[in-house]
Amino acid sequence: MASFNKVFILGNLTRDVEMRYMPSGSPVANFGIATNRKWTGNDGEKKEEVTFVDISCFGKTAELCSQYLSKGRQVLIEGRLKFEQWDAKDGSGKRSKLKVVAERVTFLGGNGGQRSENTRTPADNDRDKRGGQGGGFAPDDDDVPF
Repeated sequence: MASFNKVFILGNLTRDVEMRYMPSGSPVANFGIATNRKWTGNDGEKKEEVTFVDISCFGKTAELCSQYLSKGRQVLIEGRLKFEQWDAKDGSGKRSKLKVVAERVTFLGGNGGQRSENTRTPADNDRDKRGGQGGGFAPDDDDVPF
């Protein structure tokens, strides 16, 4: 049976990147993004919906995200959905959430107006090499633990 698990999501970081390391020493970065949807209802009223998404990335991608991303920064994430399930610490039952494991992160926009003119991200260098196209970073298969 065929299956396909691919997600593209564009949004702004809701918090700074949290960096940690697995027992093997491989870096893991976690952060959240928010994405907005705006539409006009049948009654003509403008409506807006905000969706908050947890993101994890590994290896070199995690290091680069930790180094260059901060709250408010806009990013394009390409990745896959992952379902996580655990028992609640208070014994009240099972908890679960759906998150995105980033396979490619493209840094967009400024850093909330805090980026100095002398600061260049790897995305800038990558974009320059390709004639102005957007840049991004994908981990090697060896860097992703699952």
